[in-house]
Amino acid sequence: MNTYAIGDIQGCFASFMRLLERCRFDPVADRLWLVGDLVNRGPRSLETLRFVKELRNSAITVLGNHDLTLLLAAEGFGKRGKGDTFDDILHAPDRDELLFWLRHQRMCHVENGHCLVHAGLLPQWTVADAQALAGEVESALSAPDWRTFLANMWGSEPAVWSDDLTGWPRLRVIVNAMTRMRFCTPIGVMDFHAKGGLDNTPTGHVPWFEAPGRRSADTALVTGHWSALGLKILPNLLALDSGCLWGGPLTAVRLEDRAVFQVSCSDEEIRAW
Repeated sequence: MNTYAIGDIQGCFASFMRLLERCRFDPVADRLWLVGDLVNRGPRSLETLRFVKELRNSAITVLGNHDLTLLLAAEGFGKRGKGDTFDDILHAPDRDELLFWLRHQRMCHVENGHCLVHAGLLPQWTVADAQALAGEVESALSAPDWRTFLANMWGSEPAVWSDDLTGWPRLRVIVNAMTRMRFCTPIGVMDFHAKGGLDNTPTGHVPWFEAPGRRSADTALVTGHWSALGLKILPNLLALDSGCLWGGPLTAVRLEDRAVFQVSCSDEEIRAW
């Protein structure tokens, strides 16, 4: 069995299909690990959701910030982003089934020395901590009052973790770290403004994966989210968002041997943004 970890798809369904062909992915024998952001900005988010859902146990996906934004939009929370491409999903006959499936996906998945998470982990967290904290958000998303959680989920405060946090602020920090973080201070205060590459690191901050003493450094983290970072492969990091929407490739890495597979994003998908 091969395991192919794939960067942010964001509705680039044609590129996704070509990448699976490049990998010779067999849904009976192989598995996909998807880093989140299945939807938005690309032209075929609906087809992407349907396809991944039908893969069942052949695919593991974690939630990204765009996936969560879709859930917010479906419930009328927050302001729709300029240029979002959610309408095909929101008007689909199987909308409720797809959104139910999406809402029950994971925030974090750990297996065979790898941890799959959309953005990253705060330096204070071990991988075991992250699993437990992800479970708190997953439980909130599947609880009877999940709409109340969504209504209180988004926001940039508090920007730092504390074990004493409770309620919505606690869950908000977990969501922000796992789906939005790029830079933080050495003690884990997150910055949500800087979005460029490493040359845009804010003063006093570091890329989250370079935080000194990061307690998850003993595990290979498989992430996406940071297209300006590009494909970055380190002993303990596989950052896979190579910016398909921005003219870069869509990337897969086979976890067993770290072989890299890439396809170019189609003109249709680049023009869509």
